[in-house]
Amino acid sequence: MPKFAFLGAGNMASAMVDGLLTKGTVTPSDLSCLGGSGQSAAVLAARTGIRLASSLEDLTRVADVVVIAFKPQQLAGADPRLASLTAGQLVISVLAGKRLARLATTFPQARNMVWAMPNTPARIGAGMTAWCSRAPLTAADRATVDALLAALGNAIEVDEALMDVAAAVSASGPAFLFEFAAALRDGGVAGGLPPETAKALAVETVLGAARLLARTGTDPEELRRQVTSPKGMTLAGLQRMEARDFRGLMKETILAAKARSEEMSKDAP
Repeated sequence: MPKFAFLGAGNMASAMVDGLLTKGTVTPSDLSCLGGSGQSAAVLAARTGIRLASSLEDLTRVADVVVIAFKPQQLAGADPRLASLTAGQLVISVLAGKRLARLATTFPQARNMVWAMPNTPARIGAGMTAWCSRAPLTAADRATVDALLAALGNAIEVDEALMDVAAAVSASGPAFLFEFAAALRDGGVAGGLPPETAKALAVETVLGAARLLARTGTDPEELRRQVTSPKGMTLAGLQRMEARDFRGLMKETILAAKARSEEMSKDAP
């Protein structure tokens, strides 16, 4: 397994490091990190035992893979030396809204580039990441990408043209699900449940339903049918959702997120 250099040490970099070490994919000596003016990189290094680099040159000199994990708006001011310091290396970016062509202007000599969009459940190894590459990956680089993203959970390769909608579903999706869980909780409170009881029921119901959907592989419509009795309470609730066009609202929600992702890629780099 190659040596990884993390440029940026925020939540996603920390999740990747934790996942790689927990799974035993690499040892701490295989990982290096470098942050900005804050202490996040020092904290990450102290907590995990990975190497804290002293400079860009120090970070990249022994690395084979450079993971770009700083804030997307910092790409415009990235050190121009990165162009030569990443020559021949595999660059993996987790920057939202920064397409491969844009990344290529900062890392023009990289042997290949990958754009990945993890989601927040990656912090507990339960993420879903959509990703694409600038050129077809070699077998060795694909194994490296698979190992890195597996540290976060599951991953799926998509065409770059589909990254905006993929990110709307998976990267933004947890926020939409959290909002649904909050609405489920609030509905319970409106019906008379104590808030903590309503929250526990909502959270465990969402969790259990998601597990059932994932483990059975059954279409969600079929699982919905199995819990819906004629003239029953579930049907009454579903009919109200249909009357308010719940599916139409969710479709609009995904398309709105997709449109904003497209806009972000056109913002000033």
